[in-house]
Amino acid sequence: MKVITANRLLNGDVVWLGAGKTWVERITLAEVFDGTDAVADALAVGAAAEKNQEVVGVYEMDVAVEDGVIVPVRLRERIRAAGPTTHPNLGKQAQAVSA
Repeated sequence: MKVITANRLLNGDVVWLGAGKTWVERITLAEVFDGTDAVADALAVGAAAEKNQEVVGVYEMDVAVEDGVIVPVRLRERIRAAGPTTHPNLGKQAQAVSA
């Protein structure tokens, strides 16, 4: 299983491709893609958004779904999903999670 991630060009925030080809700021709202064709189609959406200068650095990342929650497989991606590692009261980890 994969999700598509990038950084929003306007403010640098980490974003994920969500339903309706929109970019969302919470990994819990990301659309999960399974299969080579689905991932390729999603990457094409990301490439178009990159061309339109909405996002930069589009790539696929491995995820697992645990108890209905999307969880990044790699540590690097867990950090990106949680926000800055400077202080637990800052970034996405300080916000309430819902979805």
